[in-house]
Formats: sequence, structure tokens, C-alpha cells
Amino acid sequence: MTDSPGNMTPILIIEDEMDMRFFLNTLFKADGLDPVMARNGKEGIEKAREMRPCLIILDVMMPKKGGALVYRQLRMEGIFKDIPVIILSAVSKPSFYHYLKMLNAEGNPKIPLPNAYIEKPPDPEYLLDTVRRLIK
Repeated sequence: MTDSPGNMTPILIIEDEMDMRFFLNTLFKADGLDPVMARNGKEGIEKAREMRPCLIILDVMMPKKGGALVYRQLRMEGIFKDIPVIILSAVSKPSFYHYLKMLNAEGNPKIPLPNAYIEKPPDPEYLLDTVRRLIK
């Protein structure tokens, strides 16, 4: 985990909705974190390579490269494997876990479950507590 200038902890937020990006940016900055935004999965992977965040918050339904495909790539590429991922989505947790189960039925290696799954709209305190727990 690398700290950015000012000893703030960099986290990557991959989210296509402008209102949600604004909310998350405000929430995390107020908590002393350094949120970096990506508007879609393709941009998110590029930023993850550049910055090596200590945590990634990932939406599922996005343009250009959906969150499920981004999550699969994050878990399969060695440089990302140890970065905790929180899925933050309007897609229900059982639906996403079913999708992972289907992907895992196809072959190896198995894609692990995310470190946390939070359905939208998130409770701000619960989200912050989850982030704090995962970046310690």
C-alpha cells in the first residue's frame, strides 16, 4: 500500500454515475482518504495499473467494460490479486454471486468472492467502516 502526497490513502472508485462519484468522493475525502475516480471499467483498469490503489470500489453495471468483467480481471491478474475490492452496485448480491458461480463452473482458476458487497444506496457509515477495515 502506497500513500499519496499528504499521507492520504489512495482508493480507486470505478463508477459511471456522476451523482454517486460525487457522493463517494465527498464521503472519502471527509474521512481523510484520497479517492481517485474512473468513469468506466476500461478507465478503471488503466488507473489501477498506474496508481496501485490500496482498495477498489467497483460498480457492476457500467459502459465500455462492465464491473463483472473488471472484477474477473482484477482477480486473475497478479498485480491486482491482493488489492481488496468492494462491489458497490444496484445489482443484488445473490445475482452477482450467481454470476461468479457460473464463471467458476467454466474452469480454473476460481474467481474468489469480493472482500465486501454493498448494495446501492449504501449506508455511509457502513461503507466507511468496511473501507477502514479492509485498508488496515
